Amino acid sequence: MKTYTDLPSDAGSNIIGQVTAQANRLQQRLTSVKHTVAVMSGKGGVGKSSLTANLAAALTLKGNTVGVVDADINGPTLAKMMGVRTATLEYTPTGVKPAITALGTKLISMDLLLAEDDAPVLWNAHSQKDAFTWRATMEVGALREFIADTEWGNLDYLLLDLPPGTDRLPNVAELIPNLGGIVVVTIPSEVSQLIVKKSVTMARDILKVPIIGVVENMAFYICQHCGEEEPLFSADETPDTAFQQTLLGSIPFDPRLAHANDNGTPYIDKYPDTPASKALVQVAKKIQDFFGEKT
Repeated sequence: MKTYTDLPSDAGSNIIGQVTAQANRLQQRLTSVKHTVAVMSGKGGVGKSSLTANLAAALTLKGNTVGVVDADINGPTLAKMMGVRTATLEYTPTGVKPAITALGTKLISMDLLLAEDDAPVLWNAHSQKDAFTWRATMEVGALREFIADTEWGNLDYLLLDLPPGTDRLPNVAELIPNLGGIVVVTIPSEVSQLIVKKSVTMARDILKVPIIGVVENMAFYICQHCGEEEPLFSADETPDTAFQQTLLGSIPFDPRLAHANDNGTPYIDKYPDTPASKALVQVAKKIQDFFGEKT
């Protein structure tokens, strides 16, 4: 397959110059970001976006300036979870101003660019069935624009909520060569841990990106009648030994968390004394500890 540099002509589009200029803008934006953190799972349905939204809230409540990139271009959810689904983006000569949540967290998401809730993300192509040929390239281009063209200002943390799949992290690592670290999300299910292991191997052994740690989501629930911890999945399923060594925390299941996400309300701010909120705050603290920040 030929690359852009192999083509005899770009028909006057100056595509190489455009990509280079955008890459330079991205690196310039990142100079004002202290720490970049990718949140990934490898498997869908483990609550990764919910965790990202609440970690961003926890870090913000600790006095940090936090930005979030919803890197799931085709299935964005963070604008709704973080209460800014109806926000209008402001375009300036120096970039796009991100949506700002009630707590002050900054967010950019494809969902903020879609007119209707049921509007899918469509890529320009002769026909949509042909768009798959360039879909990965266009998704990376959109992510590059999100980071490069957003007026983030000075950030303590920039969180990137990655879509499911082990193939997504290499794209982010290419865009952000000095990626600070990765938070891996799993659930107490052998099937989930089997897939998540592949993501860990990709990050640690192939891309050489630091693993901040693993978060076990929906680890258990609190019985409303007796107050005891009960397994949400099989009682025999515990975190893999490799995960236990880097476990940042186990988050209990709480129906109010899903309800808060649906309403765009920061769960840890509304229910600060629940076991789930306390566990989320501890995970945020351990992330700060990883970077040597005072908490």
